[in-house]
Amino acid sequence: MNRRAFSTLGAPGADLDEVVRLARTGRCQGVELRCAVGQLVYPDMPATEAGRLGAALRRAGLAVPVLASYVQVAADDSGVVERLARHIDLAARLGAAQVRVFGGGADRADGRRERAVRHLARAAPLAEAAGVGLALETHDTFLTGAEVAAVLEAVGSPHAGAVWDAVNPWRAGESPERTAALLGPWLRHVQLKDVASPTDLRPVPPGHGVLPLPSVLAQLGRLGYGGWISLEWERAWYPDAAPLADALPAFHRVLDAG
Repeated sequence: MNRRAFSTLGAPGADLDEVVRLARTGRCQGVELRCAVGQLVYPDMPATEAGRLGAALRRAGLAVPVLASYVQVAADDSGVVERLARHIDLAARLGAAQVRVFGGGADRADGRRERAVRHLARAAPLAEAAGVGLALETHDTFLTGAEVAAVLEAVGSPHAGAVWDAVNPWRAGESPERTAALLGPWLRHVQLKDVASPTDLRPVPPGHGVLPLPSVLAQLGRLGYGGWISLEWERAWYPDAAPLADALPAFHRVLDAG
């Protein structure tokens, strides 16, 4: 059975006690930590503070499958690898298994894939040394499994993998079967969610929207995927959405049925 987590994107501003309470009431064994200013984890977090937080989560019996960074690996600037290095160090101090990254680079499409490959290839040895993976999400300019897999194949490192955000490839027209086949060799983490429609991305409880979640779970089963599945409840972007505690039971029902 896949281990279950939730993203702190669903509980913006939550402190450690609230995160632990949500996990204990929601049958989750891990928490995906959003790394942003004003949140429990933030990019310039002091090393000692990160170490204390990681230790506190372990004492509470919670793993950290992913540190969800906002580093854009296809950005056209010279500071990408340095930002990756800082997040890798932060992840290691927290005990996180992966650093989630985005593609980005929307302001300069020319050479975007090559920049993503170059930056990930340069950062992969740093990740290896720290015992942390890098995971490129199906998101923004790399919306599909095809786009993410092309980057990761060119990087060619076991320390660079993929996050499958279940909504994005599907709304771009890529079936779960196709996404699974493309990302299978690289898959490190799965983010589950549901939405009102392909063009209305307001979060709805898993199983109550239009995403073919049974097909996604079936494909994960065919892959033999034994990693984490995390509920990404986007209340940070949609503050009118129900509290995360109300969405977690639906998440568990979908996984139990799958």
